[in-house]
Amino acid sequence: MVELKLHDIGEGMTEGEVLHYFVKVGDQVKSDQPLVEVQTDKMTAELPSPATGIVKEILIGTGNTVEVGTTLLIIESGDGKSSSPVQREKRIPDKPSDTIIKEHSYAVQNISKKRVLAAPYTRKIARELGINIEEIKGTGPAGRVTDDDVHRFMKNGPQAAQIEAPVKSEIKSSQPVPMDLAPESIPFKGRRKQIAKKMTKSQFTIPHVSHFDEVDMTPLLTMVEEWKASNQRISIAAFFIKAIGLALRDFPIFNAVLDEENEQIHLKKNINIGVAVDTEDGLIVPVVHHVEQKSIKAIHEEMKQLIEKAQRNELSAKEMTGGTFTISNVGPLGSTGATPIINHPEVGLMAFHKTKKRPAVINDEIVIRSMMNLTMSFDHRIADGAHAVRFTNRVIELLENPSKMILEMV
Repeated sequence: MVELKLHDIGEGMTEGEVLHYFVKVGDQVKSDQPLVEVQTDKMTAELPSPATGIVKEILIGTGNTVEVGTTLLIIESGDGKSSSPVQREKRIPDKPSDTIIKEHSYAVQNISKKRVLAAPYTRKIARELGINIEEIKGTGPAGRVTDDDVHRFMKNGPQAAQIEAPVKSEIKSSQPVPMDLAPESIPFKGRRKQIAKKMTKSQFTIPHVSHFDEVDMTPLLTMVEEWKASNQRISIAAFFIKAIGLALRDFPIFNAVLDEENEQIHLKKNINIGVAVDTEDGLIVPVVHHVEQKSIKAIHEEMKQLIEKAQRNELSAKEMTGGTFTISNVGPLGSTGATPIINHPEVGLMAFHKTKKRPAVINDEIVIRSMMNLTMSFDHRIADGAHAVRFTNRVIELLENPSKMILEMV
């Protein structure tokens, strides 16, 4: 007998929620075949089979949250040998709400031997809509089934397989649900529950202080428009990341982590910037690694890929761990100010708000400039207000003088 346990698939992971089994008791499985889908605080992931054999018993039902190391199912290996003694655990059945979903879900009741290409989140959409994802013709790369494929199938039925995929539009965040269509309650579990736990820990562990300032974005916006005219499209957020990376080089106290047990503040050598992304399942923070080594264009390309993966729930553990500082670009949503919670155990987080034209005094004259508010939240155990102001001033200096930022990279 071989056990499939919930193992640590991400930095700092302690528990996960069982979302869905791709197999049932009695199914023949092969080594590395996906068996179960779980939700952690960072991602949705599929756990592969540790051996070839037959599913003997499923111990943990869907909808339950269990700790790392918990045995989820047992496989009778093909060679009939026992690789290790199996520690029998009390079987935990499906939670009622998930049982209801299963009763109406072809995707759970009729799992065939064929394995289609699809992201975990796409499979989740299909299950919740009661659709057998294997009936859908994928229009993505290598025949991958996309979210749009599932929604078209739901709307048009099997004939939707003959409809060509529309031109991919810009990825947008989740939209509000009208009150008359909203449910009376929604589950507080999965990523939403994990976000709540992490934010609570951060808020009660770190003495937060927020510093506010403003940036004249006029020169940077002018440069970006000039580049766009020559077919060089670089997002403003890429400049935010690079400016913070350069500022962290000058103020390494904000690129650190506090080790209270050993009474040490460890300054990190690599600058890895997390980017807060709004997804349908909640906030997620992919990480652009080694910002200090990358050009603005390289940061733009990597950030774009990470955001798209985050929206499709396809990020790997490596792409979501190792962050040393976080940014939140909420300006496109219309924010003018906030007091964001730090991504523990990091020291700081900077939020960039809405840019709008307003009067400013330049050389004793009133002119119209594109001004943006920003917020710097920091851990007051590690840095003082004066440090935060100097650090913020450095970021502002680089954003207001983009040519200086480029020279700093040479």
